[in-house]
Amino acid sequence: MKDFPFFTTEYGVSSLTLKEIPYKKTAYIQIRQVQPRGFREHLEACAGFCRMAGAETILAAGHKDLAAFPVHGTVLEMRGTAWVDPKKLACLFPVTGETAARWREIYNRRMAAVDNAATLEARDEQRLTRSTGAYFVHENGRLLGIGWLEGEELLAMAAVEPGAGARVLHSMMSLAEGARITLEVASTNLRAIRLYESAGFLKTKELSCWYRIHSAESLAPAETPAAIDGFFGV
Repeated sequence: MKDFPFFTTEYGVSSLTLKEIPYKKTAYIQIRQVQPRGFREHLEACAGFCRMAGAETILAAGHKDLAAFPVHGTVLEMRGTAWVDPKKLACLFPVTGETAARWREIYNRRMAAVDNAATLEARDEQRLTRSTGAYFVHENGRLLGIGWLEGEELLAMAAVEPGAGARVLHSMMSLAEGARITLEVASTNLRAIRLYESAGFLKTKELSCWYRIHSAESLAPAETPAAIDGFFGV
């Protein structure tokens, strides 16, 4: 489904991410600019378009007036120095043209329930194969997980075997030992946050805060904010 980098109404401009609707029934609204006193009308137009496209859950960010809606979660930046525990090292096998589809399938399956984790499509396989940092992580013939490191940015990591998150992380960090690594993680992904913190990563920045927009046409804010429960699986 096509995204709209610039969705314009008479009240403002937003970016609509609709590509997750076929997979997660979720749409994202990033508000760019609104006219004075035009916030409600602009948000209503954006949300209505998302619903017509099939979205059941609508999340929005980028404007102070969204604070009247329930907080769904935030996207955090974490940073740490890559280091390696030799006891947690496993074998790394680079993604190839023949294995890119398998890597993508594993990623999508593991990220299906992770907030703000983008689904990878077939067209993304070319980027995987061009990258020198996308790997399968194996130990004694068993697949432990997958990872994707570009430069000093950990783009993705997911364990396949329960409890293998630390081995996958340390194996990926071996590609850039001593470097300062940056990653993004949803605040609701508590398990991943605990793993990164155990490896010495610290929360350094809140990149965005996402609010849940109600399905009611009036977009009336809820009286009680929704609780946060617990763009990286482990």
